Amino acid sequence: MYRKMLAEGMSSYMNESTHKDPHTLAVIIAACFVLIALLLSSVLIVQHLKWYTNPEEQKWIVAVLFMVPVYATDSILSLWKPKFALACDILRSCYEAFALYSFGSYLIACLGGERRVVELLENEKEKLLKKPLLDGKDVTLDLNRTALCKFFRQPRVLGEELLQIEKFGLVQYMILKTLCSFLAMILALVGVYGDGEFKLYYGYPYIAFVINFSQMWALYCLVKFYHVTHERLKPIRPLAKFISFKAIVFATWWQGVGIALLCYLEILPNGGRFQTELQDFLICIEMAIAAMAHTFVFSAKQYHYMSVSEYGKLSTQKTKEVVEVDEENPKPTHIEKMETQVEAAGTSVKESVQDIVVEGGQHVVEDVRLTINQAIEPVGKGMTKIQETIHHLSVGDEKGKQEVEVDEYKKDVTEVGPDDKKLEVRVEKDEEEFGRTHLTRENSEVTIEEYKHAVSNSKRKPSY
Repeated sequence: MYRKMLAEGMSSYMNESTHKDPHTLAVIIAACFVLIALLLSSVLIVQHLKWYTNPEEQKWIVAVLFMVPVYATDSILSLWKPKFALACDILRSCYEAFALYSFGSYLIACLGGERRVVELLENEKEKLLKKPLLDGKDVTLDLNRTALCKFFRQPRVLGEELLQIEKFGLVQYMILKTLCSFLAMILALVGVYGDGEFKLYYGYPYIAFVINFSQMWALYCLVKFYHVTHERLKPIRPLAKFISFKAIVFATWWQGVGIALLCYLEILPNGGRFQTELQDFLICIEMAIAAMAHTFVFSAKQYHYMSVSEYGKLSTQKTKEVVEVDEENPKPTHIEKMETQVEAAGTSVKESVQDIVVEGGQHVVEDVRLTINQAIEPVGKGMTKIQETIHHLSVGDEKGKQEVEVDEYKKDVTEVGPDDKKLEVRVEKDEEEFGRTHLTRENSEVTIEEYKHAVSNSKRKPSY
């Protein structure tokens, strides 16, 4: 009886509190969706870690799958405790950029690695370059274009350059997204960030512009790479993976920008934390949907068995075909195919996590280093060219001064007669041109100081 009264009291209290405070109701609803997202994602991640039979692919799959728990946890924590909103937003933004890089690396791994991708792209390049020759078209202009110009016009012509630009586009977004997130934190601490405020004296519009540009560039690189390699990626159903991933990374960002714009136009309430709370609430719901989609799109079943792969994976397979032919029966011939799959040995979760952290971390650091070098290299070349130009200008002026001084000393020395044995050792005779002993800077090892010394000791009339 007392328990029943207590339960009724708690229920009535919750109903009254939720009706009086919509924020509490939103937190409860969002928490339910977050629990669903965490449960589904955790089960799927553990399956990949347990059946870790293809490390080159699965380490990037796990990185992509972790995006749902990170997004869901950050959003519910930010919605529940607004004081953690800024830190959660930074963590979410940084992992979003890393997830995009992981997805691109996953596509490369599915194609057999970077070397295999380079071979495929070079073959596509050769095929495309041969076609215009048969059609009578001129490809000279295309070959003379820069890599970036060719990338936007004819991505298939790029070959290896396409892979380099695709990786550069993904890594630059990872770097800029992280830097902009920490910059937003600094601006927010000093009170000049203005989240959702499209005003020139706030940092939000500028950071939003940089992130949008970087994000669109990264997405464009990913789409171009998919456009060239989608035939090779058909076994992994790339379109479903691409759409599910794009919906999380890019839709959530543009959703936030759209909410900010609607609040700025006063279509939605512009007071308090309504904008941030609405974004967090929607993300909690969306992550549950994304976790359900990942269960089918990034399933671990294909890694549970060792099967024949076109990328050269070692496996055991037994195939039996039975063909039934009946000339009197008009029905088509039936072919029965029986395969024997060998179950792969499971790996410990600890070893799988260690491989993901160590090997994946080294891969990320190497790509970041190469990307920074590629970005700095043109700047370094430009600075070197400027320094060389300044050096040539300064050396040219100094050389002109020296030539003037040398001409003056020539004039003085030519007044010295041929009897001056001391100077004849240091000078060269060219009587055909000048008819007398003179100094030539090009053929003499005498320095300017030595010229001055020689002239000062030889100021006398020539003796004829």
